[in-house]
Amino acid sequence: MKRVVVTGIGALTPIGNTVKAYLEGLQNGKSGAAPITQFDATNFKTKFACEVKGFNPSDFLDRREARRSDRFTQFALVSCQEALDQSGLDLEKINLDRAGVIWGSGIGGLKALEDDISAFATGNGTPRYNPFMIPKMISDIAAGMISIKYGFRAVNYATVSACASSSHAISVAADNIRLGRCDVMFTGGSEAVVLATSVGGFSAMKALSTRNDSPETASRPFDAERDGFVLGEGTGALILEEYEHAKKRGATILAEVAGSGATADAHHITAPHPEGLGAKNVMRMALADAKMNPEDIDYVNVHGTSTPLGDIAETKAIQQVFGEHAYKLNISSTKSMTGHLLGAAGAIEAIAGILAIQHNFVPPTINHFTDDPELDAKLNFTFNNAQEREVNAVLSNTFGFGGHNSSVIFKKIS
Repeated sequence: MKRVVVTGIGALTPIGNTVKAYLEGLQNGKSGAAPITQFDATNFKTKFACEVKGFNPSDFLDRREARRSDRFTQFALVSCQEALDQSGLDLEKINLDRAGVIWGSGIGGLKALEDDISAFATGNGTPRYNPFMIPKMISDIAAGMISIKYGFRAVNYATVSACASSSHAISVAADNIRLGRCDVMFTGGSEAVVLATSVGGFSAMKALSTRNDSPETASRPFDAERDGFVLGEGTGALILEEYEHAKKRGATILAEVAGSGATADAHHITAPHPEGLGAKNVMRMALADAKMNPEDIDYVNVHGTSTPLGDIAETKAIQQVFGEHAYKLNISSTKSMTGHLLGAAGAIEAIAGILAIQHNFVPPTINHFTDDPELDAKLNFTFNNAQEREVNAVLSNTFGFGGHNSSVIFKKIS
């Protein structure tokens, strides 16, 4: 099997619009939650979210490219350019027939769909749809647009597995390199669903926090008073390369993709297995794939959405997988800061793990006020403040509606 390394990353998040700004947000325990600005949320139970701030697509994309793209695709193109710039890849010097794209999005271009249905329903005269509605809304279009923009002609498709989408994308992209099919891959994910449709739908499920009096403290993973997740938006992009390919061109290697796993709960459409069965299995699978022992992991970036059932199930799974070593781990949920980016969560959390390896720190789980008696207080959840420690290997978990589980392990290059 070929080795796979990360040579470029790009991020556009609720706590920073570049990798550098995102890093600073993670180090400082910044909350991205605030009242919703993208639509009038007055009549909704939840009136806040973790939005990307100050984003203007025309600052990054030409007018035609921006007009024909939903916000989630705009995000994807911006983060990919940042990742490419960092990687130092010269596209004229690589074999584009061996360069591919695997991109994740749980929902895709919901804004394009919402806008056109609203226009159709309220329009005067002969109702018509925008001819770009379909290409703007389909979940695979971001992958297609990335491929077209950069001329990547190898494997190109989207992964759609709810909140595990971009984590699955990273795993599959790495496998294409490991199996010798590609030398270079764009991978990651994007989501842009701070919209009436999604806020209303998740509210109807009672999945969202309703802490409207204090949005910045609403995302409270592992806190006894957690009351649901906070919706987020944004994107994370990674450039993966075959190790020898990267080494030959003198690339700066940020981390190695050591291994991954994918399992199903086979339990319920939205609720996790109460004992964390699928989560336990996927972490063990990732460790086996990486040929690593539980003791080799320093930090687990958990799914940790701030839901009553999910946080408990994942904690049980960690304790079953890591045993006594669980008490030597740092555990944290960066969703406490960014909110839950749905299909893009795995990408920005993978980048958080890579930054932890690069800078030897663990991002915090902010907004901890009250211990949950159902959780083991001896575990280090990295509450409220980042912690300095040597980080050689990170395991990143993402789980999605439908019982989809994904874990990816990143480690320092050796």
